[in-house]
Amino acid sequence: MNSIETPQKEKSKWPKRIFILFLIIIASFVGYVWVCGTTYSEGSRTGVVVKVSKKGYFFKTYEGTLNLGSISAGDGIIMPTKIWDFSIQRNDTAVFNKITQTQGKDVRLYYREVVKTFIWQGDTRYYVTKLEIVK
Repeated sequence: MNSIETPQKEKSKWPKRIFILFLIIIASFVGYVWVCGTTYSEGSRTGVVVKVSKKGYFFKTYEGTLNLGSISAGDGIIMPTKIWDFSIQRNDTAVFNKITQTQGKDVRLYYREVVKTFIWQGDTRYYVTKLEIVK
């Protein structure tokens, strides 16, 4: 008797490949979120807040502008020399209200700069976390 070997059915490799692809996508997303939340630098800037607002179509964020220095051009005209745009940390209404109340006064804003932002976090990479009035 001649025995004929029957070939065994090969298992498909597609489920394993799809699972590995899924893991790569998840790991990439987690890495991207981690990078976006990483603080690149921290510090403070001193000047006069000239604008603070809540803006955005879908994601409302608090944004502001700080005049870091100015030159008097006579007749009460002040020309700004350096403007710094900032966002307020995670829509922190307490900081937003303090900044609104101190508009036009000398303030020191403490901030953290992130590597990359999501669209719902603000327009800038600079997030103000604290405010101090300069005397």
